[in-house]
Amino acid sequence: MITFFSGLMRLRRSPWEMVATILIALGVVMLMQPFFLWGYTYSFIVTLIGTVMFIIVSHFPE
Repeated sequence: MITFFSGLMRLRRSPWEMVATILIALGVVMLMQPFFLWGYTYSFIVTLIGTVMFIIVSHFPE
């Protein structure tokens, strides 16, 4: 757990890719759920932010 947060602070690729992947998955879940309109409304922007974030952090050092 400490390694994860230190990796975030030092801008390492692996923890930031995990955060971006979680955002993409959260956006897809928000898109598919039938219960909350706000979830469907913001699903595209959450997925887009996760995708752009993944593209950016893929250039971070290991």
